[in-house]
Amino acid sequence: MKNVEYRNAWAFLDEFRGREFEGMWPGVTELFRITTMRFPDNVCFRSFEPDRSLTYTEAWRRVEAIAAYLEKDGVRSGDKIAVMGHNSSEWALAYFAVIRAGAIIVPLDNQLKDSEAEHFMEFGGVTRIFAEPERLDALSDSLVKYSLEASERYPFIMEMEGGVPAVKAGRGQEVAAILFTSGTTGTPKGVMLTHDNLVSDCLLTQANLDFRSTDRIYAILPVSHAYTMEAVVYSAISTGGAVIFGRKLAMTRIMSELKEGEVTILMAVPMLYNKMIAALMNGVRKKGIVVYGLIRAMMKISGFLKIVTGRNVGKKLFHSLSSKLSLDNVRTCISGGGPLPTSTFKMFNELGIDFVQGYGLTEASPITHVNPVEAYRLESVGKKFPMEEVKIINPDSEGNGVICIKGPMVMKGYYNNPEATAEVLSEDGWLNTGDVGHQDEDGYLYLTGRAKNVIVTEGGKNVFPEEIEDRFQLCSEIEQCCVIGYEKDAARKAEGIAMIVVPSEELMKLAGSDKSLAEKRINEIVDAVNHDIQQYKRIDKVIVSYEPLPMTSTKKVRRNDVKVRFGSML
Repeated sequence: MKNVEYRNAWAFLDEFRGREFEGMWPGVTELFRITTMRFPDNVCFRSFEPDRSLTYTEAWRRVEAIAAYLEKDGVRSGDKIAVMGHNSSEWALAYFAVIRAGAIIVPLDNQLKDSEAEHFMEFGGVTRIFAEPERLDALSDSLVKYSLEASERYPFIMEMEGGVPAVKAGRGQEVAAILFTSGTTGTPKGVMLTHDNLVSDCLLTQANLDFRSTDRIYAILPVSHAYTMEAVVYSAISTGGAVIFGRKLAMTRIMSELKEGEVTILMAVPMLYNKMIAALMNGVRKKGIVVYGLIRAMMKISGFLKIVTGRNVGKKLFHSLSSKLSLDNVRTCISGGGPLPTSTFKMFNELGIDFVQGYGLTEASPITHVNPVEAYRLESVGKKFPMEEVKIINPDSEGNGVICIKGPMVMKGYYNNPEATAEVLSEDGWLNTGDVGHQDEDGYLYLTGRAKNVIVTEGGKNVFPEEIEDRFQLCSEIEQCCVIGYEKDAARKAEGIAMIVVPSEELMKLAGSDKSLAEKRINEIVDAVNHDIQQYKRIDKVIVSYEPLPMTSTKKVRRNDVKVRFGSML
């Protein structure tokens, strides 16, 4: 298999070390300032609503002015300030201004209910918040409030002036951000990420990925999520690229913004890519079996040539197809945040689109592995980074075990939760990811599933739900699915395998008012998959739901919530 050397994407720091910062890595806003010095006139942030572009010089001046305003308003080093809102330039300015003021940023998911947001803020000791006016109206008056939109009631971020802050920017092992990963009730888990965590992860990722100062990177997933913040925003502000903020996760809107923003790098989750490739190939099928067969054959040849010779003939050959997805300008597509079907990965590359997937978790800032464009491996979630160690705990006969990671990207710990920290982080710095898989001799990682989701069958076999769900991701007749275990034999402590399925709108239209037709078709699809997989992995119970399954803001099904909702039916 082809392998490639790591890029030294952080070599440029040598010019500034000892002058603009000290140590191995600059602080978060020191990195921003250095990029402003390198690319002062490049576009930094672009939003569509309102339509606003800021160069690096303009964005850095805003960051400094907002930070100075906060300092004059009583903000001190170590204060915790939240930001919650839609993706926008203003959101990003608030994020970096808080850090520049020496405070700790607490990004909150805009989909949280007010009570949930206040639960997190109370636990995290948050005293101030940036948000949109309607959200601020509903939140506790004990908070100092700043607006991300023009407002008569609250100070507006774009009007904050204060000169240059006197406080020194944070750096090194100081906490820069606290990200809450779960627990809208009970004790939350607030991941503490330091300046070194965030900056090292951003630059080490680029050992495997080529980001350029001419890139325009699309932020369509919530920027409050570590994946989007690191892979999009930090990648841009370390290289001089532009962040293009998408507003709504809707296909027609996305395709319009991809064109208007002249996006060169698209970073998204598997669900979006699955929908894109399924829609494209369904359109090809409608041209007839001969045309479909010819195009698929040409795609396979294109993919083979790309892997064996490195020649990307598909870029020109299938330009008309990629343009239907508004990917004309896109140089690289990156998938993360969940398991991606190998078929999706393969077809994008066959079409001539450089498509790679990565892996990580919030506790690791969050990226730990990425497939190099020049040497991707279809079954792998990516190659580890320099300065990173990976070990597999208690591997089985196939080499699969719990994945543990050590390196500069690993979190400081959970905020005010030493017990939870001790469960996943060893004293010598090893992070237990909770994921199961194996690593090859070249440092490529292969996932099996989540250890906590494993289903133990009557024969004592371990089944990972993600492996089964993967087989349904490109099925146009299924909108959502979730595989869970249920108690099949209490005495033997054996579990059966159930799948909850939401039919697609397309299938429901075909079925009309007769739901039994939809359910019959779903069972036929499940039977076909059961026929092709090992017997111990076969689904033995199917529940059809006509209501959407609960999802996270990054479009992953909330498995535990599904278990609670459908537990009585199992």
